[in-house]
Amino acid sequence: MSSLGTFVWGIADQLRGVYKPHQYGDVILPMTILRRLDCLLDETRDVVREIVESTDSDELREALIRKRAGLSFYNASPWTFARLVGDPEGLESNLIDFIAGFSKNIDVFDRFRFENEIHAMAEKNRLLLVVQQFAAIDLHPDTLDNAAMGDLFEELIRKFAEASNETAGEHFTPRDAIRLMVDLLFATDGEALSEPGVVRTVYDPTAGTGGMLSVAEEHLKTRNPDARLVLFGQEINDQSYAICKSDMIAKAQDATNIQLGDTLADDRFAGRTFDYVLSNPPYGVDWKASQEAIKRHVQDAGERSRFPGGLPPISDGQMLFLQHVATKMRSEGKDATGGRAAIVLNGSPLFTGAAESGPSNIRRWLLEKDLVDAIVALPTNMFYNTGIATYVWLLDNAKPADRIGTVQLIDGSGFFTKMRKNLGQKSRELSAADRDRILELYGAHETNAHSKVLPTAEFGYWTVTVERPLRDENGEIVTDRKGHPKPDSKLRDTENVPFTYGGNDRGAEARDAVIEAYFEAEVKPHVPDAWVDKAKTKVGYEIPFTRHFYVYEPPRPLEEIDRDLEQLVAEIMDLLREVERS
Repeated sequence: MSSLGTFVWGIADQLRGVYKPHQYGDVILPMTILRRLDCLLDETRDVVREIVESTDSDELREALIRKRAGLSFYNASPWTFARLVGDPEGLESNLIDFIAGFSKNIDVFDRFRFENEIHAMAEKNRLLLVVQQFAAIDLHPDTLDNAAMGDLFEELIRKFAEASNETAGEHFTPRDAIRLMVDLLFATDGEALSEPGVVRTVYDPTAGTGGMLSVAEEHLKTRNPDARLVLFGQEINDQSYAICKSDMIAKAQDATNIQLGDTLADDRFAGRTFDYVLSNPPYGVDWKASQEAIKRHVQDAGERSRFPGGLPPISDGQMLFLQHVATKMRSEGKDATGGRAAIVLNGSPLFTGAAESGPSNIRRWLLEKDLVDAIVALPTNMFYNTGIATYVWLLDNAKPADRIGTVQLIDGSGFFTKMRKNLGQKSRELSAADRDRILELYGAHETNAHSKVLPTAEFGYWTVTVERPLRDENGEIVTDRKGHPKPDSKLRDTENVPFTYGGNDRGAEARDAVIEAYFEAEVKPHVPDAWVDKAKTKVGYEIPFTRHFYVYEPPRPLEEIDRDLEQLVAEIMDLLREVERS
């Protein structure tokens, strides 16, 4: 943890006894935001006060302040941290007045319910101590730039999450993982992003504290200082929303582009699409609370639905976010070259669900629309609160010619650097060199030990129902009125026939011929009386990621195993003799 992060979190020592450790964030986070905003306002207070006193119109105030002070927010009160600590007797009411003086787009302190905390600290004689210590911290952008401020937020949120014993589904994305996602997202847009004055939009439907949006902006500014990235996000958690919005305001972004609400149930950017989309949705979290709104949306929206592939099981909403992200990519047109998206998910969206189940149909929609560009396996133990395997899905609705009709699988699980000290369950990180190796694999678009470039048909299959005849007690086949054999449900079986069986390169179009060839070669030699019930054939899609990277390791020779066993037996016998002698 940085020295500043340690210092800020150390202020919580003043809260010991009054607050429990898992409640420290209720004070530390809003106070950090308040101090940052106070520092941002420092150089423009006189101009802002002059404008505030000259007009009662909020709209005119905001327009004049934006023009003359270059700020998207203001504070109409006379208070600063320096003045607050200079009036200890009136601190409680003055601090509340200070917060009330912010422009309407600064609603973050209401989301923290911070006024209640002010009263609680004042009642327990902690308010002055906390305000004094925050007043001593310099959070001006000249001292702490936007990137460093984002890192500070990340440290504080992580500590808060640890103290609150958050579940794995509530973790936020570490910066090293975000940087890889952003690198991949921008990988094919080099020329476009280098143009002078280029403007691009980035959207995160699960914005959290804004880490992905911040890293995306940093990345583009590094490549093209004249570029402008307009950031949009939606977040369901009040505190995370408050932090994200404060961070965007500090970056001079439009505060109205950060919205509070349940993205699945209520898309606050309905009808809008974006150049880039980034997301790390919760894993394994049910969508019961959004179910009614989602089903109503699907019914009302029809072909314009955000979930065109179907609905997954109620127990896990990841594939809803996957579809939402895919539909929020900007389409090709006069002023756009298409959109790209990067979303990090656990392993279940790759393979769960049988043919024509919700998950399978969602994969079918994505693959048949040729939206999946690449999937990258990340190292385990990458996240603070979970050690599970995770994958970055890279989507593109306007693929370069050489990538059309293919999906690239990249095994990046072995590219990591061990951390000297674990942060929660995070014991591994992606160094710049690790990210570069993955980017090289992506850019090369070749098949090798760590990369597989496969046609989309590789992931499709038919589930066929194989029937065998029902026989009576004499072993005779039972038939129906038309003389057709009746199937025996007890002997019924299913087979998965890959689209690519027998070298088929026509995908789903060659269904009957491929199924017939499979049946004749793989089934009939073993059960000559069987047949395929074509009416029950289903289409399925799965992405068996690990199978494509499996390397066969032959078993050890029996002689070698025997020698090892004999040695172990000898060692055990020696130990037993020593015990007997003692």
